[in-house]
Amino acid sequence: MARHAVERVLIVDWDVHHGNGTQALVETDPRIRFISMHQWPWWPGTGAADDRGPHGTVWNVPMAAGLPPAAYVEALLGAVDAATTHWVPELVLLSAGFDCLAGDPIGGFTLSGAEIHQLTRALVDRATHWCDGRLVSALEGGYAPEAVAHAVLVHLEALA
Repeated sequence: MARHAVERVLIVDWDVHHGNGTQALVETDPRIRFISMHQWPWWPGTGAADDRGPHGTVWNVPMAAGLPPAAYVEALLGAVDAATTHWVPELVLLSAGFDCLAGDPIGGFTLSGAEIHQLTRALVDRATHWCDGRLVSALEGGYAPEAVAHAVLVHLEALA
């Protein structure tokens, strides 16, 4: 982080699996805040809401399958707002997983392209306010090819 003169990084991960690998990598660095919205209970069995990491910089948002899409949007954005209260990131990293889409054969979330657009725009708008729009998105999994293709296009449009 010092190499790029960044002191505070926010990582947001949305998909049906807990971002256990990311959490393990960053939870000991108090300059990084990590949010993972994921299906609960679900593999790998990590990511309980009370797991806040050793510095309280982790926001796990475990969610049941089959909820209305607005419940997922509200929960994730609520966690983003909680994680950034009195703390402003200089860079936002987004792990955008598309196994959160309705009809995915692996997961049970119910998001559509509309919610992907809403979440993406909300993060872009916040990043614009916080850190001159410094946001990097990494596209992750999804197992319904047509839905993923549509969601990726919507996501890219919302990033632009």
